[in-house]
Amino acid sequence: MKIKKQNGFKAGRGASISALAAALMLMAAVSAVAETAGYGAADYGAAGAVGKTDLSVEQMLNYALEDEYLAHAKYDVIIKEHGNIRPFSNIIHAELRHIDWVSGLMAKYGYPVPKDDSYQYAVSPLNIKASLEACVQGEIDNINMYNMFLKQKLPGDVRDLFLELRDSSENHLRAFRNNLRRY
Repeated sequence: MKIKKQNGFKAGRGASISALAAALMLMAAVSAVAETAGYGAADYGAAGAVGKTDLSVEQMLNYALEDEYLAHAKYDVIIKEHGNIRPFSNIIHAELRHIDWVSGLMAKYGYPVPKDDSYQYAVSPLNIKASLEACVQGEIDNINMYNMFLKQKLPGDVRDLFLELRDSSENHLRAFRNNLRRY
């Protein structure tokens, strides 16, 4: 069997098997990410809150905090992979404020503040465009979560917090969409 050179490398049966294995691993990774709405586990953050209408205030605050943790982690991972670029470099700081707000309100009500497990769910998309697309979806999911929470009977300070966080996510969504137009 004669082996051809492609792109400076010998191509043969081994190269085909390696390419197939790499494609299968990529498909599995993409599938895992798709199952978790781009970022997050099935019962973590906004993905965990989807469709749950009987949540307590503590549970809503937990999901909110998890989603804020997750947003911070995904922007951090993207910045580490693709560089300190906008809008990620600006929005990551807002996420720290959001985490402080939610954890502060949880402490006020005597609720335990969950540890930050978000980095196990945060992945860096292959490029900036894919990162922006994933962040657009993440903000949409976040806004939907807060809108769902706001339909519930809430203490005034919790309602105010959810309104502030939802409005911040709407601003982040605009920033990601504006940057996505460049691609």
